[in-house]
Amino acid sequence: MTLQRKLYRQGSRGIKSISGSLLFVGNMTGAGCGELVTISGEGSEKTGQVIQIKDDLCVIQLFDDTLGLETGRATVWMERDVAKIGVGKALLGRVLNGRGQPADGKSLYGAEKFIPVSGPPINPAVRIPPNGAIETGISALDLMNTLVRGQRLLLCAGPGLPAGEIAARVAAQAQIPGKDNDFLVVFAALGITSREADLFMEAFERGGVTDRGVFVLNRAGDPIAERLLAPRVALSVAEYFAFVKGYDVFVVMTDMLRYCEALREISAARKDIPGRRGYPVAMYSDLAELYERSGCVQGCPGSVTQLPVITVPGDDAAHPAADLSAQLTDGRIVLDRELHAKGIFPPVDVLGSLSRSMNRGIGNNKTFESHRVLADQLYAAYAKAKEMKNQRQIASDRLSDAREHYLRFGDAFEKSFIGQKRGQPGQFERRTLAQSEAIAWKVLSQLPMEELSGLPRALLERKIAIGAASPEKSGGPK
Repeated sequence: MTLQRKLYRQGSRGIKSISGSLLFVGNMTGAGCGELVTISGEGSEKTGQVIQIKDDLCVIQLFDDTLGLETGRATVWMERDVAKIGVGKALLGRVLNGRGQPADGKSLYGAEKFIPVSGPPINPAVRIPPNGAIETGISALDLMNTLVRGQRLLLCAGPGLPAGEIAARVAAQAQIPGKDNDFLVVFAALGITSREADLFMEAFERGGVTDRGVFVLNRAGDPIAERLLAPRVALSVAEYFAFVKGYDVFVVMTDMLRYCEALREISAARKDIPGRRGYPVAMYSDLAELYERSGCVQGCPGSVTQLPVITVPGDDAAHPAADLSAQLTDGRIVLDRELHAKGIFPPVDVLGSLSRSMNRGIGNNKTFESHRVLADQLYAAYAKAKEMKNQRQIASDRLSDAREHYLRFGDAFEKSFIGQKRGQPGQFERRTLAQSEAIAWKVLSQLPMEELSGLPRALLERKIAIGAASPEKSGGPK
């Protein structure tokens, strides 16, 4: 393969200008967008990729620094190839950089094939809807905002909230009940510090997920071009294991804000016309290309499920990166600053969160028969508890007994249901769906039975112990 590429090499010395990590090269007739190039400078070779072609002028994004390159004194060679990654079971447990190369510098032995990192989209004719629940071990997700196999569920968080920690824990804990041997995790971290990388890997090691995962870590000091390649490397690995090997693959990508900022930086260097807040106009289609690389395919047992994580600057939901990501995904999980201030972890705002594909993954023969009605009752009761809390802050007069019941329910819901024990990395209370259901019934017992109008009477009679004290005396079923 190397000899063949050298035979087709075509050189050019027409570097017109250098801007940051971008080269503007003329006389590159026959170049293709996405093509790899090698730049020979003063005693060094650097690599890059063609990202834009206009007439005979090519814009090349370098994967290395520009040290030693001068206009008119460097040669650009077209490699007649695109960025590829070696895939196969040899990848399991490996840590890769943003280009898909082993971070430890060792060769990747046992690669079964090399595939382009920019894979084709799933054919709509064979795409099928998301189906089947994925357990994350977090009650606020599994019971009330269920992650479904083949879904794209966005995790949104303001600055300072523990989005990265939650993403790492979800990646370490996620599973499809009964399919542990055919379930893989691909974790992509963009623009992280060495400390963050160590914390992520420690969480995976303690969670026992390293032998069934592939980890793509793009560090803050790496070339910005790798930040754009890293999610594509992760998704190419996921697609290979899902649609060739038949695995269910769970992809976590954090933080997509850094990806969008990389797009903005490169767009500014190219002097493109900016869109909202300086982000490129084409950012919508760029993000869509990534988020659409998930789903289920007819006749294939595997699937790709995505949990992209994005930091929302200033808690502004209208921020372009957060807004476009929300439009392109199947729901969102929102973290709440007030819950975080109370010390509740994970601080999931269940009322502000939504999983649009939830109904496809829950119910009889999937999770449990009463899953939907129980989640709806929890939503209604917690919304009313929040309303009662606001009323108490406004009015100082004594609240009615019913209102007092809702206040007790709200506190119990936040502390016992949303809140889970938090320790060192990998030492987090992982709840099964059955445990989350049991805790939900326990917190609902803070309310009088007549307030549980969203639950069928027959279901209440099955769940409430015989001989329990009456609601009027005890404040609710035990």
